[in-house]
This record gives sequence, structure tokens and C-alpha cells, in this order.
Amino acid sequence: MERWGKTIQNGDYSENDKCAVVGYDPQTDNLYAITWYKDDEVFYKYILQTKEGHTYLVNGVKVDKEQSNDQMVVLQNASLHASGEYKCEVNGEAPNFNSVSGKANMEVIAVSQESPAITGQEKTYANGDVLALNCTSGKSHPAAQLKWFVNGEQVKSDSEMVFEQHGLYSTISSLLLELEPGHLASDKINVRCEATVRSSHDINNPFIDTRNTEVFVQGLATLTTPSLCLLAAAALQRFLLPV
Repeated sequence: MERWGKTIQNGDYSENDKCAVVGYDPQTDNLYAITWYKDDEVFYKYILQTKEGHTYLVNGVKVDKEQSNDQMVVLQNASLHASGEYKCEVNGEAPNFNSVSGKANMEVIAVSQESPAITGQEKTYANGDVLALNCTSGKSHPAAQLKWFVNGEQVKSDSEMVFEQHGLYSTISSLLLELEPGHLASDKINVRCEATVRSSHDINNPFIDTRNTEVFVQGLATLTTPSLCLLAAAALQRFLLPV
């Protein structure tokens, strides 16, 4: 039995999920049926003698009987509920009743069509100011992994939260970065948020979807120039000090 694995996007067809037989001798053995299971529940059986396929109700599985046969089963309109462990079993006829099977996991991926959103930016930043931003990914399954980049260099986020709604996840990452002279080498600071959705199973060709959003905020290139907020705070402090 050939071992197989599959990662598909939400709503796609699993067109090439095949049950291939090894160790079967057509000269000495006769096949009776090919049986497919999802999480140990039978959802499709193909009888070789009658050349008929029979389907059974299993949550998340809808078989396309027109395209399914003894070599392949095709699922229609795969939803998130179609994810799970699938097994293909080949059963022989009497008197030996030999059987062989193989199993693998299939994962359905739901990808957001939206790029991540960056919020919280102010108009101008100077040396010593704190760059405080949020990045929110679109809804997906599994949850997106977020990364921050400032002027092309990856920086560590301050916190991250994941919210779930109707089986889909949205990730919110917060960035708190104290700006240094190196961040202000030019009059603009480039901030980029990268959202990646990838399959969770360890397979040879994992599914990876990456979307980016970047913003440019104004930076004061003069290293000794404080921000307007700092100037206002200093003026207020001077006014309040006793003479």
C-alpha cells in the first residue's frame, strides 16, 4: 500500500488521493473490495465484482461517486471538517481473505484573502520614541504566524494573541520598539508585518501562504531632535517647577 498525504485549501477537490496496492498478485489473489475510512469510520466502499461504489455518511466527507473507483476516491467541496486521518484498505476474497492497508493525514487549509492590517502609527517619531503598533491577520485555519520587520530587519514582537470564531483564527501581534539612531538614518521608517499560514503536518511539500503589509512612518533624522511629545512634556515640567 502506497503511503500518501495531502494538504488542500478549503473548498478544493482532493483529486489524486489514490489507494495503490503493493504485494498483491493478480494471478493468485482475487480482490473483493476497496474500503476507505476517515478517523476509523467507513465512508466509501467499492465492490470489485459488481463495480459499484457505496457511500456512507461521515461528518465532513462528501464523495464524488462519478469520479471515484477502485483506484481513487474524490471528495467534493472539502471543508475544514474533512481534515483527519484517512485509511485505504484492500480486501481479498475467500479462502485467504488477505487484506492490506495504508493511512495518512489530510489537512484542509482556509486562507484569508486579506493582507494583515497595521494600526497605531503616529505621524512623526524621533530617537528614544517608542514605536507602538498592532498587526492583525485575516481569518484563517490554522492561525497565521506573524513577524515584524523594521527597515528590513526582523524585530521581536512584544505580545501575541489568537482569537477564534466559527473555526477560523485571527492573530494579533503587538510591537513596542524604542527607536535608536540606526532606525532614523533616513526621514522614513519602513515597518512590515508578515503573516504566514502553513500546514501543520510534517510532509515533503508543505502548504505555505505568505502575505505582507508595510507602512512608512516619518522619522526625524536629526539625532538630537526630540519628538513633539517630548518637547511638550519638557515645557510643562519647566512651567510647573518653582522659581
